[in-house]
This record gives sequence, C-alpha cells and structure tokens, in this order.
Amino acid sequence: MPTVPKILLSRPYGLQWRASPWFITLVVGMGITTDFLIYSIIIPVMPFHLQGLGYSEISALVGYLLFAYSSGLALSTPIVAWYSERQNSRKGTMIIGLLALCGSQVLLMESRKYWVMAIARVLQGISASAVWTAGLALVCDTVPEERVGRYLGLAMSGLPLGQLIGPPVGGALFDRFGIRGPCLFGITVIAVDLMGRLLLIERREALAWGFDPAASVDSPVDCPPNLRNLTDSQYGTFSAETGFPCEGGRQTLHASDSEETDYADSLLDETMELHPQRDPISFFQVIKGLFMSSRAVAAFLNSFVYGILYSCQEPTLPLHLQTMWQLSSSEVGLIFIAAALPAMLSPPAAGWFADHVGTEWVTFICLLLSIPCWIAVIIPSKLPLFVIAFALENVCTAAFVAPVTTELALVSRRIRGVGYAHIYGAFNFAVGIGASLGPAIGGEIFERSSHGWAILNLGAVAVIIAASLMVALFTGERPLAKRLRESGQDLTCKLMRGV
Repeated sequence: MPTVPKILLSRPYGLQWRASPWFITLVVGMGITTDFLIYSIIIPVMPFHLQGLGYSEISALVGYLLFAYSSGLALSTPIVAWYSERQNSRKGTMIIGLLALCGSQVLLMESRKYWVMAIARVLQGISASAVWTAGLALVCDTVPEERVGRYLGLAMSGLPLGQLIGPPVGGALFDRFGIRGPCLFGITVIAVDLMGRLLLIERREALAWGFDPAASVDSPVDCPPNLRNLTDSQYGTFSAETGFPCEGGRQTLHASDSEETDYADSLLDETMELHPQRDPISFFQVIKGLFMSSRAVAAFLNSFVYGILYSCQEPTLPLHLQTMWQLSSSEVGLIFIAAALPAMLSPPAAGWFADHVGTEWVTFICLLLSIPCWIAVIIPSKLPLFVIAFALENVCTAAFVAPVTTELALVSRRIRGVGYAHIYGAFNFAVGIGASLGPAIGGEIFERSSHGWAILNLGAVAVIIAASLMVALFTGERPLAKRLRESGQDLTCKLMRGV
C-alpha cells in the first residue's frame, strides 16, 4: 500500500470547516476583496496626490499607474500559473502573492517619485495574479462541477465589495492623513486576509484524511463507520506504514480490516486523480491549446473585454466628477459606494443562473443590458441620474465576469493537459492586457479631447456590441446562434409538413 505523505502525518485541527467549500470560497472571496480594495483605494485619491506633488497631465499619469498594475498582472501570470500547477500548491502561491502586496503598499506609502509608484503598482499586479489564478483554481478544485458557477459567483462578490470599501475609505483617510492613511489601511486588510489563507486546507490534503469537501456540499462523505464520527483528538496521528490513525504509538484502527484498507486506497487514488502528475507544459502551450477551440477563444476574448470595461473609466472618472459637479476625493468615494453596493449581488445571481440556464444566456444578457447604461453616463444631467446609470453599469459589468469564469472552468475540463491554474492564468493574462490598454487609452483620450468622456464611453459600447456577437456565436454548449438556427429549421420543417 502506498505510504501517506509526511505532510499529512498529523491530522489538522478543524479539518472539515477549513477544507469546506464555504470556507475556501470565503477565503478566495476575501482575497479578491483585498486585491480590488487596494487596487481601487487610490482611484479617488491619486489625482489629488499627484497634483499635490506638482505633477501635470494628471489623467494620463493615473492611467499609466493603472497600466503598471495590469502589466504586472499580465506578465506574472504565466509564471504563477506554471508554479501553481507544477507544485500543486494553490495555498502557497496565494501566500507568496499576499507578501508581495504588502511590500507594494510600503513602497507606495513612502514614495514621492512617480517611477517608484509605478513599481509599487507592478508588485500589486503580481499579487493579483496569485489570487485570480490560484484562488479561482482552488475553488474549482473544491466544489462539484454542477455548482462551479454559484461558488465562483460568490467568490466574485469580493470584487464589488472591494470597490465598495476601497474608494470611500481611501478618500476619507487621504483627506485626514494623506497617502499614508489609505496604505496603512490596506496593510491592515492584508493581515486579516493572510490569516484566512494560512488556515485553509486544500482538497488533496483533506481527501487523505477521509473528508471530501466536494461530497460535503450535498451529503456526508461516504466513510467507514469507525472513521466517520471521530473527533480531532481521537484521530491522533497517522501511521506512515498503514495509512491509519494511531494514538500514543498504538494504532487505533487496524489495516487488516479490508473495508478500511480499501477505503484508504480509494482516498489515495482519488487524490492522485485530482492532482495527477502532468508532463511539463508551458503557459504559451496552454494558450495555443485554447486557441484550437472556438469556445475557448470566445471565453479568452470575453476576459479581455472584461479587463477593458472595468478599467477604462477609472483614471478619468474622478476628474469628470470634479469637472462636472466639483466633487472632492471623499465625495468621489461616495459615488463608488452607490455604484458598488448593488453590484455585490449580481455575481452570485449570475453564477447561479449560469449553472441553471447556461453561460451563453447570462453572458449575452449582461452585455446587452449594459449598453444603455454606458450611453446614459455620457448625457449631461443631474448627479443622482448619473449615479443611477453608473450603478447599473457596474451591476452588469460585475455580473458579466461570473459566467465568463464559469465558462473557462467548463472549457478547461474538456481540454487535455490543461489544469484550472492554467485556464485562470489565461484569464488573468487576457484581463491584464485589457486592463492595461483600458486606462492608458482612456486617460489619453480624456486628456487630449474636449469630448473625451463621451468618446471613451461610446468606444466601450462598440466593444460590448462586438463581444455580444461573439458570445452569440461561440459561447456555451449550444451557442445562441446555433439555437436560433435550429429553431428556424424546426419551424421550417413544421410549416412544410403543414403544407
């Protein structure tokens, strides 16, 4: 019988809740919240901070700082994806990323030079690639396939939550304490996030102790009676010879029992099946493999579109609000609260619908409903009307990412040799490229044209229309265009029979 890895010789405390889908999803959601909070906390304050340091062309400079973050995200993703799959360590990857994030906050807090701020943002992007690659892969490792959408949607709720907390808190702290206030707040959030990441237990470890988190979603794990109800203290330690718990040097369960032996063997086999030893595969081989599938290409391009949509307004929105309604950094933060609060509910709802009706429907509807919102924010009007349109735009954009990540999980299970970290590495890479281009182009357009805000948003509408057509043609098991064509053929046949 194979020996149990040494790392599993002592049963972890609180195994069932630390490895459970709800706790894993909570930790990953917290990681996404931390990432987006620290990403967005500078959006309402950085224009004012740069003005205070004597810089000019503020919109473009803020855009390039956001570009630096997205560049770090895109460039580090291949390495993070390779490491996570190669080492089978989602947890380790996420902890390393969080330490990089802490370093970036210290740099940003103490820097007065623009190039140092840019380096800090690159480090933030590297940290983000860890949670968006290894974190989402960890959720998919843990939950059953038929529930991937809803759990990813719950984790994605961290994105609008980070946006809800970051800008208003950043604006208030900046007005009171300067740039150090938001950065120290970010470090505090990082410390809380780190505790969750240290506590989580990956499914491959839990399986060797007779607990399958995926099975626990619906029913208790199928476990022999003498293993099922043991407490942490009753388990004691694991015997490397037999693979069964022992206490005080004496085995409490005997490997001669055929039921227990077969059960332990099946757990080890399941662990190997969950994390098989793959031949080394480069990130760019993964990208090449994805491009062999039209469905994967559509999901990849939708990720790129998402990166553009969520980032293109960020360097220009504070300046637009200041120009139109003379808002301060704190008041800009309140606008973000109004927009992010309803957006917190849309990712879980979109994920649930993606599981039940298909990713193609949810993705297409989210894109379609967002078009009037992007147009409405252009129209000069009262501030409350702008806030409503901006909030609805954020609801649709936040909902859009849940079916996209679900589609990627479904695609990865059908491509040989591609793991979850690979597929979410591709997602990060595409989002990073889109989020690099969005703020850089948006900042330049706003700076160079007197109608920059309108041009920027109409350009986003054009991107959404193109993405909607792509979704209709290629997304899902049965794309909408295929359904429409089949319905037309059925209707034609019925009419011909009637004649």
